[in-house]
Amino acid sequence: MNEGAHILVVDDDEDILRLLSMRLRARGFRVSMAGSAEEALTHIAVDTPRVVVSDVRLPGRDGLALFEEVHSTRPTLPVILLTAHGTIPDAVDATSRGVFGYLTKPFDSQLLLEKIDQALQLSAPGASGDTANSLGSGMQSEAWLAGIVFRSTRMAGLMSEARMVAASDASVLIRGESGTGKEVLARAIHRASPRANGPFVAINCGAIPEQLLESELFGHVKGAFTGAGNTRIGLFQSANGGTLFLDEIGDMPLALQVKLLRVLQERMVRPVGATRAEPVDVRLLSATHRDLDAAMAEGQFREDLYYRLDVVSLTLPRLEERREDIPPLAAHFVQQVAGKYGKPISGFAPDALEALATAAWPGNVRQLYNVVEQSCALTSTQLIPLSLVQRALRLPTMEALTYGEAKQRFERGYLVQLLKLTDGNVADAARIAERNRTEFYRLLQKYDLTPAMFRSDGDGVAER
Repeated sequence: MNEGAHILVVDDDEDILRLLSMRLRARGFRVSMAGSAEEALTHIAVDTPRVVVSDVRLPGRDGLALFEEVHSTRPTLPVILLTAHGTIPDAVDATSRGVFGYLTKPFDSQLLLEKIDQALQLSAPGASGDTANSLGSGMQSEAWLAGIVFRSTRMAGLMSEARMVAASDASVLIRGESGTGKEVLARAIHRASPRANGPFVAINCGAIPEQLLESELFGHVKGAFTGAGNTRIGLFQSANGGTLFLDEIGDMPLALQVKLLRVLQERMVRPVGATRAEPVDVRLLSATHRDLDAAMAEGQFREDLYYRLDVVSLTLPRLEERREDIPPLAAHFVQQVAGKYGKPISGFAPDALEALATAAWPGNVRQLYNVVEQSCALTSTQLIPLSLVQRALRLPTMEALTYGEAKQRFERGYLVQLLKLTDGNVADAARIAERNRTEFYRLLQKYDLTPAMFRSDGDGVAER
């Protein structure tokens, strides 16, 4: 589907430009080349590419400045940065601000191609709304996406489905673990629907005692039960003309499920104690973290109600299944929380951001927000340090590696230092390491290292 896609490659090293161009053209891409940020911006103005691949170090304006310019004028255009070791912190910070991705030299060519393919999926013609515009700035050009930040293809596909579903009046069942953002998605569907100007009313069915839930949903008349001193309209009536969101629908008692089914069938609500029903015009969204198929098998959930609710089903992924969304989400939450504490916080230190991106997230997006808020509350610096993230995550401050991981990390670092020391001369590096050249080449191949990357004349892309 991406054959013939236009890729712009930016680097001031002509050899690297030619090499990358050859590899991308071999994959069927149409490639433009630029040697500076200014030249790249001219290319973009004349013939906008689908993806920009740029080195960070450029003459004049660097790759980060190029990204900022592109992001301000074409926020849906993915930018991939190629970085040397010294610019890694800048690149990580840029990722939190919206860069689609970055690769550290020497990088795996196949990894670059995979990253380009991912970017092309987001920038594909006809993709939903401004999917790629959620690359981390936390701002969406479409109001319906407010508060939903993502760059992953999985979330892009989900939001595309949500946008299509929103146009209809079909009931939607939103599935997902606690903390994945089910109510946030429900509100987005409401904002994108023809009912957007009507009310959005939400209730957690598992948080209200059974004896009160019926009254909350359907209302009651004065004297209907002990304590009913006044007539009260229910949430169905409050949501009339708009959307009613029933969170944790799987926790609704069976007796109330029967009454809810009747309302959905008849589009009429009878308040507790009333003698006649009243018409309501409500679009129903519901959500659950429970396995409703298992609940039905156990007789805890009515099958006929299930099929009324599950006209369309949307499933929110766990945060661990959309890790590329963690940096932009964290940056978005920092923007929200920093003002609350009156602190000039600009983001996370690179190692702190890496800890967030690789952590386990049993509490999903809600847990990430809590970690960001705690870190913001305690930090005294503009960049939140790793120690505060570890504290919020309740992680040990010392990194614990397996023996195999530690050995691989040492071996790769040792080989890189040797090649730097010998200017990429394999014979000299092997002699210092007291290994024969054949064995040394095998080690380089194991870690995808190419001697040319370390030569001063630099043929700068590592071969796979």
